[in-house]
Amino acid sequence: MSVYDRILVPLENSAYDEAILAHVKPLARLCGASLVLIHVADGWAARNLKQLQLRESAEMREDREYLDRVSAALAEEGFDVEAVLACGEPADEITSAAERESCDLIAMSTHGHRWLKDLLYGSVASSVRHKTMTPVLLVRGTPPAQPVKDE
Repeated sequence: MSVYDRILVPLENSAYDEAILAHVKPLARLCGASLVLIHVADGWAARNLKQLQLRESAEMREDREYLDRVSAALAEEGFDVEAVLACGEPADEITSAAERESCDLIAMSTHGHRWLKDLLYGSVASSVRHKTMTPVLLVRGTPPAQPVKDE
């Protein structure tokens, strides 16, 4: 048995995903670990899908397609990978998935907010690390480049 056998990787369908995948791929290869990708849809339809028996929203379909593309690319690189599209509160869904999927590491990127932004926007990473007993690897992502304005 290696240090990590199953790594949960929360993705948000943004440029920040590249940061965590760049760190997780070599780690997974080194440990021979499988990857479980999770994206948590947290829009109104996603949060109320079960209670109101709603259909999957366009945003959720796009999220599923994104997960499928990333999973397929990782599988082509030789990784054992699964994908989970969850709905609801991101920190709750991530910590539940780590337990349900028997993951022994949660590896996620952070935006690097500080102080006021964390108060205003909250921090999924901070919430996850407080709610789980599973080790959490946090990798600071790089914000997407801002378009240059012509003057």
